[in-house]
Amino acid sequence: MHPFSNGFLQFTLGALFILTAFHFFLFFQQKDKIYLLYSGYTFFIILSQFNHLSEGFLFDLGGNSSWIMDYPMIHTEVYYLLYVLFGLEFLNIKKELPRWYSIIKTCLWIIIGYCTLLFLYYLLIDPRIEEVLLKGYYFFTILMSSLGIVTYIPFFKVRTPLKYYMISGSFLLLIFSLTSLHIHQNLKIAGLSVEPSYSILYLGFLLENVLFSLGLGHKQKLILKERNESQQKLISQFEENEKLRIQIQKRLEASVKIMESQAEEEKVKTLKASFDKEIAELKLLALRSQMNPHFIFNSLNSIKSYIIDNKREDAVYYLNKFAKLIRKILASTQEKEISLAEELETMRLYVNIENLRFDQKIEFKIEGEEEVDTAAIKVPSLLLQPFLENAIWHGLSPSTTSPMQLKIRIGNLSEKVLLIEIEDNGVGINFSKKNRTKKVHKKDSLGLAISKERLRHFSQKYGIQGSINVYDKKEVDSLNSGTIASIQISIM
Repeated sequence: MHPFSNGFLQFTLGALFILTAFHFFLFFQQKDKIYLLYSGYTFFIILSQFNHLSEGFLFDLGGNSSWIMDYPMIHTEVYYLLYVLFGLEFLNIKKELPRWYSIIKTCLWIIIGYCTLLFLYYLLIDPRIEEVLLKGYYFFTILMSSLGIVTYIPFFKVRTPLKYYMISGSFLLLIFSLTSLHIHQNLKIAGLSVEPSYSILYLGFLLENVLFSLGLGHKQKLILKERNESQQKLISQFEENEKLRIQIQKRLEASVKIMESQAEEEKVKTLKASFDKEIAELKLLALRSQMNPHFIFNSLNSIKSYIIDNKREDAVYYLNKFAKLIRKILASTQEKEISLAEELETMRLYVNIENLRFDQKIEFKIEGEEEVDTAAIKVPSLLLQPFLENAIWHGLSPSTTSPMQLKIRIGNLSEKVLLIEIEDNGVGINFSKKNRTKKVHKKDSLGLAISKERLRHFSQKYGIQGSINVYDKKEVDSLNSGTIASIQISIM
């Protein structure tokens, strides 16, 4: 009994036909080309063995077609090519080892071109199958064997556990093929029918495709697992974001309550004395000019964008800086004066937060800090903030200069006078005034007037009047654009 008469061939091809139909259906369901490649692979295995059929469902289905019966070697070549393509896709070689993928794909296209030219030559010029197709098939076998050896290098290199299905299935088919070939040669030498040797080959086909089918199932399981893990991470991230939102909301509510409480206390104090009332009103106006509500809103929106983009570390980093800045500003409103070191630290935080909306394009530096005892020098709290805000939003924001630069320079004019300069390379104060509305002009003038008034009150106890001057850099050098705010402060 041999496979052509005992039904083993029909059983093998029937099993492969079921696998072909099943995975072809999966291709339309999943829209994943790996199923199309696999169903094509099993389909052409069936076609390569069709010429051995003489009856049965599959024979009735296509046994009368000459293109199926007359070209078993071509069908064999096709399923070899589809096997390589399936292996590359199954193990995701293109993503894991792109260089190897490019090499193998190039070699594969060369072999496909060779097979196509050979078949066209046979059809159009020399239809002698034994001399053309058979010799061409032997050379194709050499090419594909060489490519197969090369292909297994990346197969072993990839880290996915799916490679064991591919390697084991191919190894089993190789063993059974070699065994089948050995039996085939012995039967041929003995003058017996070689058909029984095909039973070993068909068993190899079955075992290989059982492993490949299991591998596809495992691959689908890994995809579902990865998808579930991604969804779980997304849910966890949403929960974290919600907790973060609640924490920020609570902090903002607490800050608002503190500010409301402070404002109420200031109103009570204004009833005690006219001088205290003047100081309190001046302080509130300064705070309003310094703490723009849009700054808080836009800063939180910038931090929110980091959270949405899943940049957790950036979000936490800037959220900590934002909270620290708010605490420092709230603390500063309780004090008439603070150390220059604390003022500079607050300004660093302020510019760092504002820089979020400029994608960190502003280069900010403080010069001369080492030459001055900043811890011992006292200055009005938040004195520098309005000038930094004007430099950023009226000088640098409309500018096309790159890089955008913002500097604070510190130095002693004398033993009793400290000079602080805030310089930017923006459009300049003259250009800015031409492009702003009257309302903004009033706000800027009021902010400058408040700063001068605060400096006047601060300087009274030292007996030396401070000063604030703002000028356009083009007035000094026509080649340079930008603004310099010069502040002279009395010190002990």
